[in-house]
Amino acid sequence: MSPPILLCTDGSVEAVDALVAGVALLGSDQEYVLVTVADAPDPEVLTGTGHAGAAMTAEEFDLAVGRSHESARQALGDTESRLGIEDIEVRVIAGEPASALCGLATELGARAIVLGTRGRGGLTRALLGSVSDYVVRNAPCTVVVTRTHPTS
Repeated sequence: MSPPILLCTDGSVEAVDALVAGVALLGSDQEYVLVTVADAPDPEVLTGTGHAGAAMTAEEFDLAVGRSHESARQALGDTESRLGIEDIEVRVIAGEPASALCGLATELGARAIVLGTRGRGGLTRALLGSVSDYVVRNAPCTVVVTRTHPTS
């Protein structure tokens, strides 16, 4: 069995379109792992910071994490149906997206990572950061960054 290729999505239309383009480039006969990072709340909401107390109870936090994972699974299901790949492993992971994706690639010994870029430029990218920029610089394997629409 050859090392897998990670297909990374946030569930957005742009991300799914980018993965469709990536699979078209690499071929559907590869071993793929479709992955997304659940957008769970920060654990600090349980303890609070400084003088502020906890913003959530443990029960509310667990419910929020559960909703986050369910939303992530739904996004993966929608993406999986768009990709049309017969046998694909699907994973929801947690953590900061860029480093979590690089960590999974290391753990699985991934051959490549495919992800999209929204094409944010200049100030927006400087303020918000870029998952694709981080992954390109820190991944343990080849990274294929796709886009479906040229920049204007």
